[in-house]
Amino acid sequence: MNLLRLLTVSVFVLALAAPVAAAEGKAAPLSAGDKALLDQAAANVEKYRKGDIEMVFRDSHDNPLSGTEVEVEQTGHEFLFGCIIFDLVPEEGQPYRPELFKQRFRELFNFAVFPFYWSGYEPQQGMPRWERMQETLEWCRTNGITAKGHPLVWSCDYGRPDWLAQYPPQMIEQFLQARVQNIVGGFRDRIKIWDVVNEPVNVRVWGNPDRREWFPEPLDSVVDYVDKAYRWAAAANPEAHLILNEYYTITQDSTRQRFFDLVKMLQARGTPIRGLGIQSHEPREEWYPPQRVRATFDRLAELGLPLHVTEFIPQSGGKPITGGWRSGTWDEAAQADFAEQFYRLAFGHPAVVSINWWGLSDRDIWQPGGGLVDSEYNPKPVYERLRKLIHEEWHTALTAKTDSRGRLAFRGFFGNYRLKLHLADGRVVVREVQARHDEQNHWEFRLD
Repeated sequence: MNLLRLLTVSVFVLALAAPVAAAEGKAAPLSAGDKALLDQAAANVEKYRKGDIEMVFRDSHDNPLSGTEVEVEQTGHEFLFGCIIFDLVPEEGQPYRPELFKQRFRELFNFAVFPFYWSGYEPQQGMPRWERMQETLEWCRTNGITAKGHPLVWSCDYGRPDWLAQYPPQMIEQFLQARVQNIVGGFRDRIKIWDVVNEPVNVRVWGNPDRREWFPEPLDSVVDYVDKAYRWAAAANPEAHLILNEYYTITQDSTRQRFFDLVKMLQARGTPIRGLGIQSHEPREEWYPPQRVRATFDRLAELGLPLHVTEFIPQSGGKPITGGWRSGTWDEAAQADFAEQFYRLAFGHPAVVSINWWGLSDRDIWQPGGGLVDSEYNPKPVYERLRKLIHEEWHTALTAKTDSRGRLAFRGFFGNYRLKLHLADGRVVVREVQARHDEQNHWEFRLD
């Protein structure tokens, strides 16, 4: 199936999990295998998320500042912990309690996903609503929050504006190319990470309309349009990080293999895909067994690309938990437990570089009870659990004195740091550094 047909048919996604009977009670004790996986994830955090950091301080005469007290405080992670920020750029009306929303967002996240669905971004032809992004993008920039755009190409109804239907098929590809290049190029100074193509493996078309039968397209019919979209995006911004996003990769072996095979086909063509997106909310009520999560990360990591958990949203609305690993209902306690387990597995895998929650607040949420805060932005247990993980357990802070060479060395999480030096004359000097996983992380400072 070519790009023109793909964009002119109606596409629907059906991903309903069969419920199982709910049972009261907590999770059974971890099996030896699951415990080993979580222990390995914890060991990987120490191995892959932290590094040796060293700095040397000298005075203006190049003498070492020995015995100088230094306060070290991590101010941000290199790893991207994120959430959609759609609430601050609504299609209609004004955001609800925007300052409190920003406070809750900033206290937890360093990564924000902006909505670029074609039907909402350009509901009237030739009038893209780029202005509504600007204020929130600037807020993200001043608060050290990395922005990402989602999605550029998606063949479902919401991915195609109504006005597109009036044009002949031969013009649709031209409109799509213009959209991709205008957006990626126009936002190149603010947004450098994009979900370019969304859900190519699960693209489905009508089979027999009378029976509402569904079937995915053969990969040979998909690869051409995906390849084109990434080449358009890369041409508009060669430095952009371009992600291919898909769902059911955790729970369906066949879908994961199709996704793997599609990426291999694209890599053989030299398609500039630079990351893989793993949606993590299908089936919507399933608690993923740890071994399946780890197996998915391991398998997709074989492709040699960074992995992004793009859409994670365990709920707390009272539905039965499915999947067979844990029984009970999706209440706030279960939501917090699953989130912690999943985050530990993701942060503890060396190929994963980001994890994104699909909605901050229960006020406007895709899955009932899927937010981290309630409808009035009060933190739920899952919010507090993630805050402790990200900003306490996975956080480096210390106070120490330099040695006789003016040297301070420690092992810390990769990310941004603020250093406060307490000099002998009573002055406090502040310096900032960024420790990265792919650098030596050694600095020398000469102070006046």
